[in-house]
Amino acid sequence: MSEDLTRLTAADMAARLVAGTVTSVELTQAHLDRIAAVDGDVHAFLHVSADDALATARDIDARRVAGEDLHPLAGVPIAIKDVVVTRGMPTTAGSKILEGWVPPYDATLVERVRAAGLPILGKTNMDEFAMGSSTEHSAYGPTRNPWDLDRIPGGSGGGSAAAVAAFEAPLAVGTDTGGSIRQPGAVTGTVGVKPTYGGVSRYGLIALASSLDQAGPVTRTVLDSALLHELIGGHDPRDSTSIAEDLPPLVDAARRGASGDLRGMRIGVVTELDGDGYQEGVRARFAESLDLLRGLGAEVVEVSCPHFEYALGAYYLILPSEASSNLAKFDGMRFGLRAEPAEGPVTAERVMAATRGQGFGDEVKRRIILGTYALSAGYYDAYYGSAQKVRTLVQRDFDAAFEQVDVLVSPTAPTTAFELGAKLDDPLAMYLNDVATIPANLAGVPGLSVPNGVSDDGLPVGFQVLAPAKADDRLYRVGAALERALETSWGGPILAQAPELEVKP
Repeated sequence: MSEDLTRLTAADMAARLVAGTVTSVELTQAHLDRIAAVDGDVHAFLHVSADDALATARDIDARRVAGEDLHPLAGVPIAIKDVVVTRGMPTTAGSKILEGWVPPYDATLVERVRAAGLPILGKTNMDEFAMGSSTEHSAYGPTRNPWDLDRIPGGSGGGSAAAVAAFEAPLAVGTDTGGSIRQPGAVTGTVGVKPTYGGVSRYGLIALASSLDQAGPVTRTVLDSALLHELIGGHDPRDSTSIAEDLPPLVDAARRGASGDLRGMRIGVVTELDGDGYQEGVRARFAESLDLLRGLGAEVVEVSCPHFEYALGAYYLILPSEASSNLAKFDGMRFGLRAEPAEGPVTAERVMAATRGQGFGDEVKRRIILGTYALSAGYYDAYYGSAQKVRTLVQRDFDAAFEQVDVLVSPTAPTTAFELGAKLDDPLAMYLNDVATIPANLAGVPGLSVPNGVSDDGLPVGFQVLAPAKADDRLYRVGAALERALETSWGGPILAQAPELEVKP
């Protein structure tokens, strides 16, 4: 039986491409075949770009044969979250209001992916405008978790995480506003990284909350995330929030961590992120992972970040407020859906109301209304202004903590993946899924989630590592060390524990 190329890591694929034992066309076709076989059940993709992906693959194969000096990931396929604009390829942000929209330009990170020669397989499903924790709020139907098709893959980037977990793509790009890369990573058994705010350009990302949004890698290994992060990261003059500094050596940090030596590393356990509401299996795997880190030479201590308990409330005022402002552009006048009132005069105000009524889903409407209220005269200081003060306190907690330790750790999500539909009627319960990931977005610090085992219910859990701003390399050192120790403990990658999906002929 021939080898299944889709099961290789991205780093292994890259090595084989360089060695000439496989071609990019073969890799790309293998993933397109996998998408055709399983995505009818998983629904990770909203658009598959087979012809363009194969054209890129053929071009890279020809350039490699000609002896050109190529990027290390050249020829390795990738999937892109549908909130990132792609020239000539539909970009909907999971919303009916942008159905069929084909952008005339690429996001900066997409430009870098194309320039490096990675075939883009297509665009992945997501909660509408990245508002959600389960990818059930997509206007085009939910994505399902490859571990159990009756459960959620996390959100809002569930499509990217599910594509990687289902071996439909070796690499994917997600965005993380309050945990939308890390939380899906935890519940699908994949690695997800939120870079330092400004570490990856936001130019060409359809904005949800401009002070919180950050694009980053979704992969199956820590090394693969480091390789992709180095590709898409770095300064971009078109993004006013982009950090005008070089990235730290991320790939080197991952390889150093994989050696299993964490001597001299001081790791802080955030006491506020491991309490009531955390599933017993999640807590058990977390404790086991701490023991593994101690065995690698790290010193593990408890650290208190007292204002983290207010982070969730602050976040759900700041995000809707910024979303209310950012989504005002979708008015039926310039691009996207245009709907006219069923009766009466056709005025700009009534067209806008009809368009937004038809084009936005319930969760988007809920957050726009909340954000508009929080920004309204007489309430701004009481709500939005107070939330920003809490944000400052959270940032100060991080500053104080990082004076004591090199990194902070916690479970990524309080529970494993819940069943589809279980929390759709309870928005507050849904919001609590992001309780451990939100503080990093409020402070702009980087975070990584690495799968650290399987709970008693047979579903994966995640281990979160947080580092100071611009110290993303620490994430990769600790994450790679833990990943290697876990593979020894579990007898292989955590994702190998997942049941096989039924393959459609």
